[in-house]
Amino acid sequence: MKPIHRSEILPLGEYELVRERFRARVIEDKRPRRVALGAHLSATFENRDTVLLQIQEMLRTERINREAAVQHEIDTYNELVPGDDELSFTLFVEIPERELRERMLGELAGLEDHVGLEVDGQLVPAVGKRPEAVPDRTTAVHYLKLPLPAALAARLRSRAASAALVVGHPRYECRSELSPATLTALAEDLGWSG
Repeated sequence: MKPIHRSEILPLGEYELVRERFRARVIEDKRPRRVALGAHLSATFENRDTVLLQIQEMLRTERINREAAVQHEIDTYNELVPGDDELSFTLFVEIPERELRERMLGELAGLEDHVGLEVDGQLVPAVGKRPEAVPDRTTAVHYLKLPLPAALAARLRSRAASAALVVGHPRYECRSELSPATLTALAEDLGWSG
């Protein structure tokens, strides 16, 4: 997948004119990309449109219009765009209650090292940058990638594979089978043209 280019970013005024329709379309496209992982985690698989929306929304929210700052947002969020034979997802720790959330973020230290995608029984570990904030806890949001061996990418691309997101942290274990709609979205991300 190609990264987002500066020429694709609309100025704030132009974005306001298309925002409602664009957001509605991407939010609808995200539905099959979201996977619940037990009671407290979820993952959303990213693609160019989801990343483009995040960039435009960040620029809008923060009222960013200086060229260097716009480019910084593009560069930062482009890390979410998957490469060839790769999937990308955002992992969320979703605990509304503050006290429980703080306790769980401590208990789930190292969470990003215990997540993967199982494709036809073969586990592909997720990779990402380790949070720098506090070493004895995790963060509520993780940006992770799944570099797929060519054969597994081909099976997903052809829609011939079964797959599940797996969390194997000592304090939180779960497995979520990917739905046919999610597998179709991932096949499209990997270049399925069928």
